[in-house]
Amino acid sequence: MRISFLKNLGFILSIVSICSCSLDQTTKPGITENLKFASKQTSLLLKTAEAAQKIPRTITADGHMHYTRDGFDWTEGFFPGTCWYLFEYSKDEKWKKAASHFQKQFESHRLMPFYHDLGFVFNCSYGNGYRLTGNEQFKQTLIEAGNTLITRFNPNVGCIRSWDVDKGWQSKRGWEFPVIIDNMMNLELLFELSQITEDDKYRKVAIAHANTTLKNHFREDLSSYHVIDYDSITGKVRNRHTAQGYAHESEWARGQAWGVYGYTLCYRYTKDPAYLQQAEKIAEYIINHPDMPSDHIPYWDYDAPKIPYEPRDASAAAITASALIELDTYSDKNYLTEAKFILKNLSSESYLAKEGENHNFILKHSVGSIPHNNEIDVPLNYADYYYIEALMRLKKIEDKAI
Repeated sequence: MRISFLKNLGFILSIVSICSCSLDQTTKPGITENLKFASKQTSLLLKTAEAAQKIPRTITADGHMHYTRDGFDWTEGFFPGTCWYLFEYSKDEKWKKAASHFQKQFESHRLMPFYHDLGFVFNCSYGNGYRLTGNEQFKQTLIEAGNTLITRFNPNVGCIRSWDVDKGWQSKRGWEFPVIIDNMMNLELLFELSQITEDDKYRKVAIAHANTTLKNHFREDLSSYHVIDYDSITGKVRNRHTAQGYAHESEWARGQAWGVYGYTLCYRYTKDPAYLQQAEKIAEYIINHPDMPSDHIPYWDYDAPKIPYEPRDASAAAITASALIELDTYSDKNYLTEAKFILKNLSSESYLAKEGENHNFILKHSVGSIPHNNEIDVPLNYADYYYIEALMRLKKIEDKAI
């Protein structure tokens, strides 16, 4: 899409800003300091959650706490997952207790076949819990969630269906078998289950989904469409659309982050060089994008019409930073410098909340879905989750270097 004068001006200013500072001075996030702050801030959020006996998700447009839905909410696993990471960091039993308590609230959702986000929900919560404790009940919950998830796989298409289209706003789009780039993140649960159970059925579904997505979801410049709609019988592409981006042919920022994270994790489990190459190409596309602001916290969509006056998306930046830290361990290219730069800026006053503010979420300035007029310039529980994950990944790398 054509870049406007304002977007060109923003790019020029970003180049000036980047060139005016030393790279060494701008790529050193305070890992311990920020993890300690995250523990303090999330302790305050935990008190709110315990008082309400609900899982915090975000803040409403009028400034009130918004909790996850009772029926099913794709974000419900992130707050318990954050608690697991803080338990891993601090060894404080209160985080283990909190994570176990709040993930229990949605344990029954493991048997709901209507949602593709079971990987997000259960791997981020029960998956981290099983990794840290070896709890056999957590393992069984993960297996049952995975068994439910693979019922959404269609071998004609080679993908797990994202949304059902018989009701809600999805039913109004004319889709038959929609698959969103976000769905790459649900594959981690399946890969893990094949390792845990030694049953290859989960891995086979994950690989098929990754391969089909690689083939159909990306443009020549390695930017990603949000939604690919397939014919469920022939497997042919019917539509290439967006749901949360600015336009069908635009570049929704969080979608690009899901892509680089998704193919990095696929390489982790398979060591397939095609996945590593894809992750590297997406990373290069993101890092070198002409409409990336100087602090590398992206606008919610790279083609949004009012850049540089569009909302930023800290969640996309946190996801990208976490992915790049892992990608750096596999690649002969340097992605760690970029990840540290993003984390340093997320940890600045511009994005990191002050203690006791921001309704006790960690990061400010994320975007859920502007086309749905939902969660615009607010904190989001998954932004906090991936921010802490990125800090933990970086801490492990630096601890090994000591």
